[in-house]
This record gives sequence, C-alpha cells and structure tokens, in this order.
Amino acid sequence: MKRPDISRELLGRRFQNPLLLAAGTAGFGRELNGILELDRVGGLVTKAVSLQPRQGNVAPRVAEFRGGMLNSVGLANPGVEQVRNEFLPWLSHRLRRAQVLVNVVGFTVEEYGEVVRRLDGLPAITAFELNLSCPNTSAGGIEFGADVGCVQRIVSVCRDRTRLPLVAKLSPLLPDIGAVAVAARDAGADAITAVNTLPGLLFDHEGERRLGHGNGGISGPALLPLGILAVSRIVDRTGGMPVIGVGGVRSAADVRQYLRAGAALVAVGTAALADPHLPERIVHDLERDGV
Repeated sequence: MKRPDISRELLGRRFQNPLLLAAGTAGFGRELNGILELDRVGGLVTKAVSLQPRQGNVAPRVAEFRGGMLNSVGLANPGVEQVRNEFLPWLSHRLRRAQVLVNVVGFTVEEYGEVVRRLDGLPAITAFELNLSCPNTSAGGIEFGADVGCVQRIVSVCRDRTRLPLVAKLSPLLPDIGAVAVAARDAGADAITAVNTLPGLLFDHEGERRLGHGNGGISGPALLPLGILAVSRIVDRTGGMPVIGVGGVRSAADVRQYLRAGAALVAVGTAALADPHLPERIVHDLERDGV
C-alpha cells in the first residue's frame, strides 16, 4: 500500500515526514543502526559537535523522575575532526531519505563559526543547529542564548562561514523568546528550534545529588506544554518563521499539538531513549491519519 504524502518542504529540502530525532538522543545515527530504521523519520539532529573532543561530565549522567529525565552528559563528543572524517561520511552513505542537521556548540563565539567552517560543504549536512542554550554545562550555552547580542554575533559569524541553513536552538527560560528569535532571524538564522532542556536538580534518599555534575537538564513529558507555548510565541512574533518544536513528545498526538502551534517539524528525544522503536510508530500513526 502506498504511504500517504505527509512530507514538508523546509530549509531548501524535502522532509518525508515532520518527525525528527532530537539532538543528543540519537547520537550520530550509528548508535541506532539495526535498532531503528533511520530512513523512516524525516531527519535526525546529531549530538552536539564541539571544536575539540569532550569527555563530558562525570557519572552518573542521567536520573529519571516521575515527570521525565534529568541529564548532565556535558556535551560529550569526539570533536569536529572525527565527526567530519568518520561520523558524517557514515551518515551520507547510510541515509537515502532522512535529512541530517548537525548540532553545533562553542565556548566562544568564534568556536561556533570554526566548527561550522570545518564541516561546511559535506554532502550529508542539510543544516546546522546552533546550540545557544545548554543548562547541563558550566561553560557557554545558556549564557550565550540569554544575551540577544551574543545570539546575533554567533549567528552572524556562522552565517559568514556557510551558505547552508542555520537553525538557532533557544532556551525555554528566556523572558521573551520571541524577541530572541527575531534577533536570530535578523542575524541570518533560517529557523528556530524550541525548546532546549530546563535546568534542574535532584537528590537521592541519602541527600546526595543524583547527578555526578550536580545539576542537569530536564527533559521528557513535563516540557510538552512549555515547548508548545514557546513555538506559538515564536511563530506569532516572527510572522511565521519556521520552527522545530521539541520537548515532551511521546506520541503522534503530541506531534499534532506542536503542529497546531505552528511548528514546521517536531523532534522526539527522551521518549525515544526509553523506547527506540517509538519514532517509527509515531511516523506510522502520522501516515495512517494523514498527520
């Protein structure tokens, strides 16, 4: 039976369906090879890529709670050179339909631009997602995203390094997320991802912090209404700028909530860690119902 067309045209590419795998939760794709059919989703967003390799934060890095998950991975990744020479070529060879967005992080404004410059031109890459808010690291991240001037400088520097689309990923803590989205757009961003995790802290029964790093980022079901509100505000404020909605997605019904708020694409993250087959079921349900 022919599958219904639920594709989306965005960022100069065709996404076969509106579902993405969110940054950090699908690694660089190889981690899910043989478990999830990567070419069934609209696309995947890679783990954050930094200029230098990062070991990440000390264990334990993940703690579950009733409303979701607290994580403090600390942007662990092999660094831009290994990603360029090994991980992205694998994706280019492996994928035929799913699009690839590369999540980029820096600890100075110039580092963002340098990562983008070194990856620019690789055939696997559809767009760069600029991680402007990351509460699970002690350097960079949220400080950049909370300052409109920094957001504009980062986006502008990256815009000078590539002609590929740029997606600015913003924090749900911003007092006026719509205004920051406008600033990112005016500096050269083509789309916005909303939202990143919220900062949080948990203790165990003995009063010890449950994460080795201490605090971390909250993800999971608790973020759903927050993410939907952020998407709605960005769409309204920017006059319809493309937005990737992320946070709390566990079903096709959750995807539709984001789409009703104006999202162009929707990413599933934490729920897919618990159940790697969930994204395929969501795509099936979206196709069955014509979204």
